[in-house]
Amino acid sequence: MTNDDSPTRIPSGIDLHAIGPYGDTLGDGIVQVSFSLPIPASPEAREAARRLAVQMGLNEPQIYREADLGYGFSFWIVYGKCRHHVDVTRIVVPKITSAALSFEEINALVLDNAGRRLRIVGACTGTDAHTVGIDAILNMKGFAGEYGLERYPAFEVFNLGSQVTNGTLLAKVRETGADAVLVSQVVTQKDVHLSNLAEWVDMVEADGLRQGLLLLCGGPRITHEVALELGFDAGFGAGTTPRQVAAWLAQEWVRRKK
Repeated sequence: MTNDDSPTRIPSGIDLHAIGPYGDTLGDGIVQVSFSLPIPASPEAREAARRLAVQMGLNEPQIYREADLGYGFSFWIVYGKCRHHVDVTRIVVPKITSAALSFEEINALVLDNAGRRLRIVGACTGTDAHTVGIDAILNMKGFAGEYGLERYPAFEVFNLGSQVTNGTLLAKVRETGADAVLVSQVVTQKDVHLSNLAEWVDMVEADGLRQGLLLLCGGPRITHEVALELGFDAGFGAGTTPRQVAAWLAQEWVRRKK
């Protein structure tokens, strides 16, 4: 990361070797943290919250808000000054590197090179019943003013919906001869999304389908780095638009077939 090459220009005078948070004034370190405690709100609980903030690395912590949640629980919002800094120049984050393409360019790229529509299977798997993410990418109406993959002439889409077992998803992949699979995971309590996604990759590999299949996953706690670690080809986080996914799919499929 440099001042000249960053997508968003970095203010002059910023030391990228020592980046820290700020609230009112650059470099003041002010942050806000919130948490619950399994004790009722009381002077002792207030002091416990303050001391916890100190142990988190905050200087001069101040209790901004406290609330008794009932049943012996309390909620706290604390302001404080973070004493830590990060050297941004030493951070390397894997990113999706596909070029931005228009709706028309994506369709032309696929149909000119494949001579057919790519078959895309998507699902929200495991016990996860949240279809907002997978529908935003696949449904014809799309998201953020962009068409979903169902609207693309270059794609044949099979949206299986929510609470789909990995076994059911695998059977649909075999049935359709899918070129790519999109798995959405919204529920992340106790990292259930990680175990479910890892199981899916293991099943695909055991079935001998991995080599010819593009695997994508997405969700609020999914990053490209996490996806790669789990054995996927790409990961898309919150705010991803359908065209970003479509552009990556088209370019990666063509690249692998050359």
